Amino acid sequence: MDDFNYEIKEKFGTLSEKSDGKFTLELNLISYRGKEDKFDLRRWDRSCDKMLKGLALDKEEIIALRDILNNIKFD
Repeated sequence: MDDFNYEIKEKFGTLSEKSDGKFTLELNLISYRGKEDKFDLRRWDRSCDKMLKGLALDKEEIIALRDILNNIKFD
């Protein structure tokens, strides 16, 4: 069986952190199994560097998401 591996290439920021400080929601640039880098939005358990469920987007998808977010009107 293939070993799962990843490399965090760049950390863009933390969107939120649970009150206990154990889990964070982060946006990072990650390469999975040595493949093309993806923009990765997911929760992490920083006490053991374990990744939880998340979303990986390529460059075109993150640009589309940015454009959608820029058009949202907040009260």
